[in-house]
Amino acid sequence: MEYLKHLKKDPKFATILDGTVHELKLHKNIPLRLMASIMSQQLSTKVAKVIFHRFLGLYNGKEPKPEQVLDTPFETLRGIGLSNAKVSYVQNVARFCIEHKITDKKLLQMDNEDIIEMLTSIKGVGKWTVEMLLMFTLGREDVFAVDDLGIQQAMCKLYKISSTDKKKMKTKMLKISAAWSPYRTYACLHLWNWKDGGQ
Repeated sequence: MEYLKHLKKDPKFATILDGTVHELKLHKNIPLRLMASIMSQQLSTKVAKVIFHRFLGLYNGKEPKPEQVLDTPFETLRGIGLSNAKVSYVQNVARFCIEHKITDKKLLQMDNEDIIEMLTSIKGVGKWTVEMLLMFTLGREDVFAVDDLGIQQAMCKLYKISSTDKKKMKTKMLKISAAWSPYRTYACLHLWNWKDGGQ
């Protein structure tokens, strides 16, 4: 894999490459994936899956369009286990996607920074959420999630960065990660993997 060769140029990073090869996939229905990522915030993967399954159950197991989500009563969405705030945010996403005619085709033609700028203007959608969307839904290869706690912990451990001054820590992380471009998403995947493997 081309990206492995590139990441191996960083001698410290090379030590955590264990032969695992990650692939990025493009998933359809990007507006729905954004709603799903809002639903899953601060939840374990297991609980998030249960809630998303209940959500799809409201639409007979089919993936709803933003219009259908907006037509769903607030209390019905509350009933699947979402907080008031999350129901509002999910509705905000649906409304934004309708008003701005957000389609997969439109998003696929935009670059990462423009997508981040546009989608973070929705109340309830933060930069981290959009970065996850870019990585796991749009399959973009060069996204670096500097605000992700797992990435921060892994990099502080691997590069002996102090986490006492968050601003300094992020500056160092960005400087190191610049060398991984244009494959920073893969670098994040390996860092998460390494951290979870407890090596």
